[in-house]
Amino acid sequence: MFSYRHAFHAGNHADVLKHTMLIAILRHLTQKDSPLVVVDTHAGAGLYRLDGDYAGTSGEATDGVVKLFAALAPADSSKVAIKDIAPVLQDYMETVAGFNPSGQLKMYPGSPFIAQALLREEARDKLKLFEMHPTDSKALAANIAQLKAGRQVAAARQDGFEGLKAFLPPPSRRALVLIDPSYEIKSDYQKVSGCIQDSLKRFSTGTYVVWYPVIPRPEAHELPRRLKTLANQAGKPWLHATLAIGQAEDRNVPGEPGRGQGLTASGMFVINPPHTLKPALTLALPQLLQVLGRGRGKGQTLEAGG
Repeated sequence: MFSYRHAFHAGNHADVLKHTMLIAILRHLTQKDSPLVVVDTHAGAGLYRLDGDYAGTSGEATDGVVKLFAALAPADSSKVAIKDIAPVLQDYMETVAGFNPSGQLKMYPGSPFIAQALLREEARDKLKLFEMHPTDSKALAANIAQLKAGRQVAAARQDGFEGLKAFLPPPSRRALVLIDPSYEIKSDYQKVSGCIQDSLKRFSTGTYVVWYPVIPRPEAHELPRRLKTLANQAGKPWLHATLAIGQAEDRNVPGEPGRGQGLTASGMFVINPPHTLKPALTLALPQLLQVLGRGRGKGQTLEAGG
């Protein structure tokens, strides 16, 4: 049950997409003076070493954040792959760079640390974190303690799907909820849609962000369709973005296409997205594909409704 460790995947292409969008959404939501509550239902350890045993073993960051920085923030600025970098990508890279003052990419901030870096103490924004994995929950508590954020951040070893309910609706009537389980268990897909359905009944104006893997499993293809239906039934706007980096041809095994590839595509579904998000992604997604795309099957999509 507790086999998944995000440390193996920290900084991969899915993280780049997820955190680029998370930062863009938070930038918009923190423009209002009233307090914002951010809930991360599957927080992980919060902070990861890219040169550590886990990330170093998988090497997934090489096809993600490392590749992005090499192309868009090279040591020789004359070799930058894209001259006019999309503002949300620039913001993402600056946020990650803030955790690496040496100038070398050694640390990668997970969603909890990215969110905490953007929340405002003076506005009394709050961050609620849930993590069930015993090792990651312990690491999360230790990492959060180093922030000395006081009452701004609270972490609990609890099922995030259930724990979320206690915070909806928030007193300030403003919330961002990030839901990104591992999906190793098939029931996670149903739990996500059930969680969104329940959350919209409790607090229909919250911003809900769901990450999911794009994999050859019926549940994975059904999830965004189900979320779209729930949003439409609730009369709420939505946005759906996907990024597929494609297969690395040299990793294929004859007769077994895609073996050894790892995850090659992921999606983000947002209910009640900021109106600024779609135009921002219209610029950013093609650039992400240009830099991170690597072979057959690469592509990106962006649609919105409601």
